[in-house]
Amino acid sequence: MPKVSDDHLAARRREILDGARRCFADFGYDGATVKRLEEATGLSRGAIFHHFRDKEALFLALADEDAHRMADVAAEQGLVQVMRDMLARPQDFDWLGTRLEIARKIRTDTGFRDEWRARSAELDSATLSRLQSQRTAGRLRDDLPAEVLVTYLDLVMDGLINRLATGESTANLEAVLDLVEASVRTNARA
Repeated sequence: MPKVSDDHLAARRREILDGARRCFADFGYDGATVKRLEEATGLSRGAIFHHFRDKEALFLALADEDAHRMADVAAEQGLVQVMRDMLARPQDFDWLGTRLEIARKIRTDTGFRDEWRARSAELDSATLSRLQSQRTAGRLRDDLPAEVLVTYLDLVMDGLINRLATGESTANLEAVLDLVEASVRTNARA
């Protein structure tokens, strides 16, 4: 039997992830059945699950990719920039509209909750590190613990994701993000 190259395996994995991202965006977590995943990827269930243990592992691989990407942006430019990116390119984040389903699954499935939190930890850590460096530089308010600001920004991001996922108007969201950013910065004293 011929050996499959690492490049071929990586390309197949990428193909599966891209198709699964579209499928989760279109049908949600629960609606992304194996049949729909097969249709979205153009591959058989055997080919899909050769690369991923199950649907949950596939979904968490997408979460892992996004956590790394968002953590990189958060570390360099802050979590508000991550939200600006979501607003500018919602199609890159549309699968996150499954967050309501994920919230239910996190509440009822402890194994999934632990996996999801592990993947979210990188973004939280990058955000906290960025906030602490901004505080050291005198650009971030110092009347609240940085962890409170991370929670605040997470809540805003969850609201933004929900708004994008439900198709509500985004007309004023840039101004809202300006307000959020101003709310965590130090106030210039006259």
